Amino acid sequence: MSAISRSREKWVLLLPAILVLSFITVLPFFQTLWTSFTDAEITAREQQVNWIGLENYIWALTDPDFLDALGRTLYFTVVSVGLEGVLGIAVALLLNQQFRGRMFLRIIIILPWAVPTIVNAVAWRLIYHPDYGALNSLLLQLGLIDSYTSWLGDPDRALNMVILADVWKNFPLVAYIALAAMQTIPGDLLKAAAIEGAGAWKRFRSITLPWIIGPMLVVLILRTIEAFRVFDIIYVMTRGGPSDGTKTASFYVYQEYFSYLRSGSGASYAVLVAGISAVLILAYYAGVRRDQRGA
Repeated sequence: MSAISRSREKWVLLLPAILVLSFITVLPFFQTLWTSFTDAEITAREQQVNWIGLENYIWALTDPDFLDALGRTLYFTVVSVGLEGVLGIAVALLLNQQFRGRMFLRIIIILPWAVPTIVNAVAWRLIYHPDYGALNSLLLQLGLIDSYTSWLGDPDRALNMVILADVWKNFPLVAYIALAAMQTIPGDLLKAAAIEGAGAWKRFRSITLPWIIGPMLVVLILRTIEAFRVFDIIYVMTRGGPSDGTKTASFYVYQEYFSYLRSGSGASYAVLVAGISAVLILAYYAGVRRDQRGA
């Protein structure tokens, strides 16, 4: 079979997947992109849609509420992914040690990640409940608080409590990726470093961390992309409140589209969020390629 025939055969085999992806991804994206340049609203079937150019984007980039939502999204992303990275590596170091019950602990650790996001959000909302929540009861018995607290009722505190719930669910993934990478470190290398007098911190900094940095880069960038698009846990736990204290960019898009029925401006917000996500994806690929060149 000639090279041209093999190339044609590959394209024929790929054609069904390309068509499916075009219908579920490419076409909706261009439809959203076109809508973002109009004043379309979801109000009636018979509606005259007018082309308004960049007006929606100018409004979005000068909208203080949307910029605040982007700031909260950035804060949520940086803090949650940072905590997941630190906690994940710490747990991986623990699970990489030899001790009785290690396999049982490895199974227990993965359970939060296996729980669906909606179930996790509902559980943490009950834990934070101001009247009968487990967190209030525990802290009150320990003497750390004097009275029950509305953890999700304070705009300055609610986002941090949602971050805690998100970190609880997702740090096991980071821990398992780090653990898998640590398992590939040659034991003789660590033993040689210990014989040379390197302490635990120096061995971690000089051997373990450089060894696992590639896989950690991949998982943390993927988590960054997911965290930047956070919506479901916000919707279940706070609905963006109180006083918009947990309203992220994706939740802002949802409200613009389905609460205020302004599909034109909602589409422009969605395109901006997708554009920022695309930048994060490019950073992911750049990081992977750099890691491959280093390898």
